[in-house]
Formats: sequence, structure tokens, C-alpha cells
Amino acid sequence: MRIAADEQNGAARSVSAGFELTGNTKEGGLTLFTPIGGTAAVLAWSKNDASLTSPSDQRHFPSLEALINHIVGTPIPVESLFAWLNGTAASADGWTADLSGHANGRITAQRTTPGPSAELRVVLDK
Repeated sequence: MRIAADEQNGAARSVSAGFELTGNTKEGGLTLFTPIGGTAAVLAWSKNDASLTSPSDQRHFPSLEALINHIVGTPIPVESLFAWLNGTAASADGWTADLSGHANGRITAQRTTPGPSAELRVVLDK
């Protein structure tokens, strides 16, 4: 599975990685992979906190939302994202999700407000 996020804030920021996800919005883990298959980082979260472990660092955050914002550079609607990954339409303020490609393993979502705009693309293994 692959995930990519782009934010257009003058100096466009883009994050792209392979990933493996377990759990749900309350407790889980996400492993991000490098292009050649090595582990880039491991995220873990519970209802009380979230952590990011990379080969050179470990950091703690008060929530999964704060952790994702740190990595991507923009807020991502976590509860809606989990619904979208399951093919379920879910609203998120300022975001529009396109689930028409879910059967083929493709999800896109765009944030138009508040600015700057952002796009999230997910390719799921089928």
C-alpha cells in the first residue's frame, strides 16, 4: 500500500511512502517504508498518546492527529481517513473524498478550506 500527501503552501511539501496499517483511530500502528522497502518510521498510538520511531529518533505526541500533522505538515482528518480506507463515505470539514476508485484500491481526498490546499492519495493492495 502507498500513501502520498501534498500541501500547496507556496513551498509545496510532498510526502510519499509505502505503509502497513493496523488497528483503528483509538489504538494502532503504522509502519512507513522507504522506496527500497526498508523501514523509514514506525508510528504507534493509543487513546493517551502517539509516538514516532525512526532509525535515528523517537518522539512523542499528545495525539495521532498531532503526530500526522508533524509528519505530513498539514492536518489530516484521521477518523474520516479510516472510514475512507474502508470504502465508507465520511465527511470532514474542508475535505472532499473521492471513493469511486476504492474497488480498484485507489482513494483521493482534497482539502480546499482552510488553505493552503492539500491532496491525499492512497493506493491499497488488492
